[in-house]
Amino acid sequence: MSETSSAGEQHTKADHHNSVPAAGASKRGESKAGVTIDRKLLDMLVCPVTKSVLHYDPERDELLSYAAKVAYPIRDSIPIMLIEEARQLSDEELAKHKTGKT
Repeated sequence: MSETSSAGEQHTKADHHNSVPAAGASKRGESKAGVTIDRKLLDMLVCPVTKSVLHYDPERDELLSYAAKVAYPIRDSIPIMLIEEARQLSDEELAKHKTGKT
């Protein structure tokens, strides 16, 4: 079964499984507000500074660029990919994320 969004895009129930939960999300992939982040979108995004891969941090609802040592915020399921809006990552915080000990 598929649905058509206001943008005319076709969505299926399978698309829900390609979503990443937003901060504070339940195990079902939805936040308390029912917001999710599309996995396909995250796979296409790169750091605007280094063009390197980004890593999703569900705890802080941010996209991390290990190469640029910054975290881009996600607001209302929209990644804010402006360096002016990014938060600097400390070496300690970066090391914790890289080893999976967040």
